Amino acid sequence: MNTDQKKVAIGAVSGVISMVLLVAIFYAVFPQVPGMGTAFDRLIFAVKLNVLAIFPFFIMVATVANGRFLSEAIDPLRHTENRAIEINGRVTDNTLQQNFVFFVGTLALSTFLTSESIKLIPALVVVFILARVAFWVGYRIHPLYRASGMAATSYMNLGIILSVAYFLIF
Repeated sequence: MNTDQKKVAIGAVSGVISMVLLVAIFYAVFPQVPGMGTAFDRLIFAVKLNVLAIFPFFIMVATVANGRFLSEAIDPLRHTENRAIEINGRVTDNTLQQNFVFFVGTLALSTFLTSESIKLIPALVVVFILARVAFWVGYRIHPLYRASGMAATSYMNLGIILSVAYFLIF
């Protein structure tokens, strides 16, 4: 592995470890959610919490729009984006992709959780938001530093998908 690959690997591993620890900590400290007796109740709860998960995306879109408005990149066909606008645009695109997987996954997962375990959804939402911020900040510092936030988000989404697949099969 070259130096850049080592940096990315270390960032990815630290992101996954942080994600797992944070989800476990938030799950442990969050209180039980009242009124979650049916799968429909839990599904509605997950839909509502996913509105919070979309906030980073909305802030990113506004950041790109304002950056374009205040620069020569106001006309995107000129290809005059500065590095910040280019990074913010890439982060926004990736965040939309991750939000889609997260939304579908958490909705499906919420239907399998119990009234006691539904507090996993807010734990996932908080960590998703933190991971997206880490991705954005890391990318702005240096593109290689996006790895921790990217890995945290991607592997969390993978874990959600695999959990749903498990519940569907067993």
